[in-house]
Amino acid sequence: MEFVLASQSPARLGVLRSAGIDPVVRVSGVDEDAVAAALVDPRPEDVVVALAEAKARTVVGEFADAVVVGCDSMLHFGGDLMGKPGTPEIARERWLAMAGGRGHLLTGHAVLRVKDGVVVDSAGGAGSTAVRFADPSPAEIDAYVATGEPLGVAGAFTLDGRGGWFVDAIEGDWSSVIGISLPLTRRLLAAIGISVTDLWRPNP
Repeated sequence: MEFVLASQSPARLGVLRSAGIDPVVRVSGVDEDAVAAALVDPRPEDVVVALAEAKARTVVGEFADAVVVGCDSMLHFGGDLMGKPGTPEIARERWLAMAGGRGHLLTGHAVLRVKDGVVVDSAGGAGSTAVRFADPSPAEIDAYVATGEPLGVAGAFTLDGRGGWFVDAIEGDWSSVIGISLPLTRRLLAAIGISVTDLWRPNP
C-alpha cells in the first residue's frame, strides 16, 4: 500500500519524512477558488476540509492500492480566511494587519483508502492552532516580503522558515501550522482501519 501526499508543499513532505514516512507526491492542480465558491454558507473549517478532499480525489485514479492524503491550510484572522497572498502587495498588507495580533491556522485533511483504483473508505477533519504574531517593523515586513517566502504560503507566514522570526507563540499542534497535522492524520488513518506505524519506513 502506497502513502500518497496530494500536495506540492515541501514543508508537508519534510514533516512526513521526519516522522518516518516516505510518501509518493502527486500535485492535484485543483482550482481552489472554484471549490470554495461552490460551498454554501460554509464554516471556515468546512472550506479547508473541502479543499483537502478535492485535492485527494483528483489524484486517486493513478493508484491501485494506496492511502491518499490531501491537505489545505488557511489563516482565520479578523473574521477572514486567508490563503496564499500571491503578490507582494497583498502579503505586505496582510502583515501590517496581522502584526501584534492573533489568528488561527486551520488545516484541513482528507484521507482516502484506494483499492483496485476505487475509493473504498474515507475520513476528513480539520485542526486549529492559535498563532500569536510578533510586531515587526515596516522595514522588517518589507524585508520579509522581499524574500518571496510569504507569497506562496497560507496566511503569508511560515513557522519553519524566515517567518518564524515573527511568530511569538503558538497554542496547539506545531505540525498543523507547518501544513500537515501528525496527530490528526493518525486519527483519520485509524478511522479507516490503518495504523500509522504500519506506514513507517523500515529501520535502517
